[in-house]
Amino acid sequence: MTSPQQHLTHVDASGAARMVDVSEKDVTARTARATGRVLVSPQVVALLRGEGVPKGDALATARIAGIMGAKKTPELIPLCHPLAVSGVKVDLSVADDAVEIAAQVRTTDRTGVEMEALTAVTVAALTVIDMVKAVDKSAAITDVRVEEKTGGKSGDWIRRQPLTDEEGA
Repeated sequence: MTSPQQHLTHVDASGAARMVDVSEKDVTARTARATGRVLVSPQVVALLRGEGVPKGDALATARIAGIMGAKKTPELIPLCHPLAVSGVKVDLSVADDAVEIAAQVRTTDRTGVEMEALTAVTVAALTVIDMVKAVDKSAAITDVRVEEKTGGKSGDWIRRQPLTDEEGA
């Protein structure tokens, strides 16, 4: 639920989509980190930890694709501002049931890079699926989300993790 002061910034008073005018915002250093997972079969996990999948180095290919995705975000998301991306880091690791993906994006600009971080993770995840689909047609993308952001008018934000049973959930 939103408070009276919160509203959708990309919708005008008549309900029409609009691109937010950021010209009056301060140029500040901003970062965002996003994560996601690609659920894969035990066979894919074994291949990724061993000799690799038939199409080649899936993790390296997905890493480069994620970086490219971050840079192409305004071409993919209609109301996303083009901005000067200063840096993109995409990390992939193989877990027991998934490929885990994390992306961090940096800029010094008038708007944040949350969408760029999410796009980096999502494009990397799509690339993992493309690389493993010959072996695992049921691979699935899950849990794509922003974990934290820094800078800008709204300040820093970190996703609150739910309490575990050991912590008294």
